Amino acid sequence: MKLSHYLSALCITAALSCALPAAAHQPDSAATAAPSRLTVGGYGEAVYSHHFHSNNVFRYSRAAQYKDDPGFGRFDLPHAVFMLAYDFGHGWSFGSEVEFEHGGIEAAIERETDEAAEVEQEIERGGEVALEQFWVQKTFSTAFNIRAGHIVVPVGMTNNSHTPNTFFTVFRPEGENTIFPCTWHETGLSLWGRAGSWRYELQLLPSLNSNMFNDAGWIHNGSASPYEFRPGSRLAGAARVDWNGVPGLRLGLSGFLGNSFNNDFINSNYRPGARYSTLRGTVAIAAFDLSYRNRWLTIRANADYGALSDADSISRFNKNQTTMTGNPYSHTEVGAAAWAAGIEAGVDVLALASHGRSLRRLVLFAHYEHYDSYVPFSGMVDKLWCERQLVAAGLNYFPVPEVALKAEAGVRLLDSQYNNEPYIAVGITWTGYFKH
Repeated sequence: MKLSHYLSALCITAALSCALPAAAHQPDSAATAAPSRLTVGGYGEAVYSHHFHSNNVFRYSRAAQYKDDPGFGRFDLPHAVFMLAYDFGHGWSFGSEVEFEHGGIEAAIERETDEAAEVEQEIERGGEVALEQFWVQKTFSTAFNIRAGHIVVPVGMTNNSHTPNTFFTVFRPEGENTIFPCTWHETGLSLWGRAGSWRYELQLLPSLNSNMFNDAGWIHNGSASPYEFRPGSRLAGAARVDWNGVPGLRLGLSGFLGNSFNNDFINSNYRPGARYSTLRGTVAIAAFDLSYRNRWLTIRANADYGALSDADSISRFNKNQTTMTGNPYSHTEVGAAAWAAGIEAGVDVLALASHGRSLRRLVLFAHYEHYDSYVPFSGMVDKLWCERQLVAAGLNYFPVPEVALKAEAGVRLLDSQYNNEPYIAVGITWTGYFKH
């Protein structure tokens, strides 16, 4: 095989490692096999959870009324993702990732035999299907790569490392998954590379859409679009830098900056001189995260803070939008800021017992998060139910490095006027990529 093909194969493997951090264990024979130009992989989760609290929509506004409600159970396929990548040679490569959330969507048009042959359209199962990555990359060197297409925005710990082998809980860490798009993916341009112990990435993206912001999730829905395209009247930038100078330790800083108002297909309210024409809705995010792993101990932590300018005017605008059927926008206030912090630690008891000689792992872990999706603007009453703490503990068993059996018990702690929300959850996950 030509040297150029060998180098480009190494580059695409490095690119895939960004999408599948600490992904699959490779057989020993892979080390001596010739590099492949095609890579297939993915990850998936199947879970069951039981919640010992009410899920009524008024459980916060009328907490006392729903204090003794029975709990509820859920079976779910949170994520099923399939990846395909190819090395074209001469530094050119391709990567893709298709995600089925909650089992995808099953829709059908049926003709009812007992209703005068009426034709009906039915949604048989809820869920989502998304093209999460679809890019072409040109690699000039280890230190400089250009990627264009649909890419993951690596702001925060979870967006940067979202495969199920990179967190211990059954579901993705709740704080970042609440206040940020997760997994955050946009069509844009990325420059990235590695130099020594450092990795950097700079991205040019469409900005968020403030019409989609709300109180419960801050900007979480802001990257979504109900149209066949993504409005891009406003552009934004994202950046990330990671340091791996100590074995087993990674420190990361990431951020995002962009104006979110007047970034929608419907823009008649934003014409010059109109009431809202001067609003910017600038979203600024700063995030820090770390991970450390040695033979028997794993620690992960994150701290994120985001601010939104003109939150009072955006809230007023969103609440005044029409509520006609089919309007996809939010009709709630949005906070002037949001934040999340969390830490989890796990001990591999099998590694302690076997001195690290086994591929099997049994990790006992503890997990804590504290986040607030609604920090009010001046003069607005705080929505205390938006601030929560999550305490959880459980175990992960890895019979092989690619497969994990997870079990967890936890409780979501709210302000004293609300009811706490205990739960249990179990799941099975897999993460891997395979050279063909």
